[in-house]
Amino acid sequence: MDYADASGKLADYRRRIAALRAEMRDLQDRAEPQPVEDYVLQSTTGEVRLSEAFGGKDDLIVIHNMGRSCPYCTLWADGYNGVYEHLADRAAFVVTSPDSPAEQAAFAQSRGWRFPMLSHRGSSFADDMGYRGDNGWLPGTSVFRRDTGGIVRVSDAGFSPGDDFCSLWHFLDLLDGGRRGWRPKYRYG
Repeated sequence: MDYADASGKLADYRRRIAALRAEMRDLQDRAEPQPVEDYVLQSTTGEVRLSEAFGGKDDLIVIHNMGRSCPYCTLWADGYNGVYEHLADRAAFVVTSPDSPAEQAAFAQSRGWRFPMLSHRGSSFADDMGYRGDNGWLPGTSVFRRDTGGIVRVSDAGFSPGDDFCSLWHFLDLLDGGRRGWRPKYRYG
């Protein structure tokens, strides 16, 4: 197929994806929020309740990260660093993982991460939110809102290579031959 024809067809696909996203947004707006308990998580300074992670915001974005052992989760987290201030202007934002708070702090420092982290170790938080499978932890995000009756989850989404939560995949897909089996690493070069 010639370049102009392919480009036009790709533009049509992107319009269709945008329309599908609008339908997804509408469905999400109509979904009944899910009440959740005020889980106790851990920080480097001690226990932190989920309600405290909201800070002064009404909305909270929680990332379910698999921890320092996962180069994919590290790739996603490296990306949050660039958008953290933008996100934090609209909603509270925190990354959770099964790693201990000390392990999280050391790894975050080695990566230059600026966002807050909490450990769900010792709690059922990730399990209850659906981010633990037969083979261990699963990556994704849950979004919560303060409600008059407590805390409710208003949406969630799992992560996987090629998803919309890491722009790198989409840049790689534009290359001749696409990803060609590329996998993230902790260090390059």
